[in-house]
Amino acid sequence: MKKLIAFDLDGTLALSKQPLDDEMADLLAQLTNVAMVDIISGGDWPQFEKQVISRMPAHAKLANFIVQPTTGTKLYRYQDDAWKQIYAELFSDEESQKIRDALKAAVEQAGYAHEQVWGEQIEDRGSQVTFSALGQQAPLDAKEKWDPDHEKRRTLQSILQGMLPDLSINMGGSTSIDITRKGVDKAYGLKHLSDTVGVALDEILFLGDAIFPGGNDYPAKTLGLDTVRVRDVAETKAVVTGLIACLK
Repeated sequence: MKKLIAFDLDGTLALSKQPLDDEMADLLAQLTNVAMVDIISGGDWPQFEKQVISRMPAHAKLANFIVQPTTGTKLYRYQDDAWKQIYAELFSDEESQKIRDALKAAVEQAGYAHEQVWGEQIEDRGSQVTFSALGQQAPLDAKEKWDPDHEKRRTLQSILQGMLPDLSINMGGSTSIDITRKGVDKAYGLKHLSDTVGVALDEILFLGDAIFPGGNDYPAKTLGLDTVRVRDVAETKAVVTGLIACLK
């Protein structure tokens, strides 16, 4: 029997950077009443507040709800009627600047420097630097068309691995690259989660849409967790509905 159900966010629980819809919010709230629930994603805390926390209905058991921004290098729990940061592993200013410089050079080398963008491309999230190829406010249709086969980001990933060999470079949502300290990926975050909340790895189930080699959800599988690869938000809803019935 699983005690904790962990999820990716974008592409799994919601469309890219969009709030949970009413049905998904209700399903997650129901799930918190039969199991612990964790969401791990490359976004920072403000993005979690917008997409997830603000959408939780009153019947959610928030004491059973955990969020892990920036690929698990931060962890928040609901304690004493408030969301509290339990830990955060941050880059130094020098590390952050080195990553920014490498990103700009890699984008130029890959030939993507003149793409139309909506907002800033590089966001320093403290414990993670994220590159969004079309900018932070890019419309969904543009994002979905830019790199559907992941080849553009694989090219960037390869260039960056040569420039930043001591860091981890992983594909994020639909147009993004997430850069963290070496060894920091969702396996790292989920192992840290297991240690922090006292739930064994074999008691965790992970759901994500990018559980494939090179995908940012794949490390959950290499960690040895039981995983479910979902195609989209609709399939996640179907799986969660089954989980609620099974765990009651």
